[in-house]
Amino acid sequence: MAPAVGIKRTAAAQTVTVQAPPPPDARLVREAVRTSTIAGAVAPAALEAPAPALEGFLCLEEVEGRRWKYVVDAAPGKAKAKGRGRGGSAVPLGASVRAVPLQSPLPPAEEIMAFVRSYVVPEGFPDSVTPSYVPYMTWRALKHFFGGAMGVFTTRTLLSSVGVSQSKVTPGAIAINWILKDGAGRVGKMLFARQGKKFDNDLKQLRFSSDLLLEIGAGIELATAAFPQFFLPMACVANVVKNVAAVTSTSTRTPIYKAYARGENIGDVTAKGESVGNIADLLGTGLSIFITKRNPSLVTSFALLSCGYLLSSYHEVRSVVLNTLNRARFTVAVDSFIRTGYVPSLKEGNSQETIFIHPWRHEPVSIGSRFGEAFQEPVSFVATRPLFEDERYMVTYNPTKDKVYALLKDQAKPDDILKAAFHAHVLLHFINVSHERKRMSSNRSDHYGNPHPRNMDFLAHIAESCKIVSSSYGTFRKKAKEQGWIMSESLLNPGKARLCVTRPQ
Repeated sequence: MAPAVGIKRTAAAQTVTVQAPPPPDARLVREAVRTSTIAGAVAPAALEAPAPALEGFLCLEEVEGRRWKYVVDAAPGKAKAKGRGRGGSAVPLGASVRAVPLQSPLPPAEEIMAFVRSYVVPEGFPDSVTPSYVPYMTWRALKHFFGGAMGVFTTRTLLSSVGVSQSKVTPGAIAINWILKDGAGRVGKMLFARQGKKFDNDLKQLRFSSDLLLEIGAGIELATAAFPQFFLPMACVANVVKNVAAVTSTSTRTPIYKAYARGENIGDVTAKGESVGNIADLLGTGLSIFITKRNPSLVTSFALLSCGYLLSSYHEVRSVVLNTLNRARFTVAVDSFIRTGYVPSLKEGNSQETIFIHPWRHEPVSIGSRFGEAFQEPVSFVATRPLFEDERYMVTYNPTKDKVYALLKDQAKPDDILKAAFHAHVLLHFINVSHERKRMSSNRSDHYGNPHPRNMDFLAHIAESCKIVSSSYGTFRKKAKEQGWIMSESLLNPGKARLCVTRPQ
């Protein structure tokens, strides 16, 4: 028996590192990897099973109503050689895929029309837009046609007036005048941008007004031919007017296109709409260049082109169908409901909307007004206030201004503002009926036998309107919703004044 040999171990050698067993999750992962590796090694053997050979047909494909058949063509001289495709099907080596149309080729005229449609109508037309899209784009194209023709006359006149055709005028002076003209236009564009929400509230009215301003600016530019010595001030004024019109047109363009888009295709609708406008503008420009070579009368040409432009603009705006109730459409809806009990449809309400509103037009209803505008004397306010204890607004009539005022309380919510506007129109209806009766009566010296009528004289009408509104406002909202109208207090553009219930400390 061999003697035991003592072995001296160092401290480092005596330290034994014990490796902890891997967690169960790690073992499962390794097992899954091992299994997949084995399966991968066996998979090629499984793929050796015989696969059916292709007969030449692969699949059918349909694009915008037209169908194609895809078939396999064997390469010449290699028809018997076989390879394997991804799915295990036998495919001739060197084969190619050929598309076979199942319809006869389109005639050249239809090919051209398909090419044009890809530039002027949105994808999926007509299902991708609303029915009123076609009349709108028709009038829009006609308007741009007249606008492009007008641009040739105005540009030619401005260049002549600034002195391009005169050799004695230096190019530097011409350039300075032109730059000053453009600079004044940019200032006008910047200042008019502060109109803000008016572009959303009355976009159809502002859109037509912008086209009217554009024609006024074009008229001033053409007038520089008669007064070339006043070119700079006249051109600056014209450019300011035209840039204000451009801001209005640009700001109202997107909401109008949005009204025509069905689904998430607002970008496509906008792009095709602008394409139609550019094509019509180019056609009008080309025709105008041809006409100007014959030196037609400037006044006659301007009158004809302006009439065509404004007529097209009016019908373009008139054809827009919006589902929101601004002040004009709200007035149409409420008046129809009061007279007939019927809320007009979207198309009817938009067709009855007033498009042109001149600046001096009298507005019979004011929403969110200040106290001093609505009440003439304190006793009228004290007598009217109990009628609206349960409401978050007050309605009254000021006979000196012939206007109904809706005053909003500080707790007024969006629905309260809509109800106040509805109440104001109901009261206006009672006032108008009362005026008609008085005019038909024998006493025509004044409205109510009083040379100085006050708010108090109409307290009975206010009380009567409260009863009507309490029983009919809910019905009006329900019928408006059934017709597809979207009611929003912001589009009514109420004033910022609010009546505070608490007393100041």
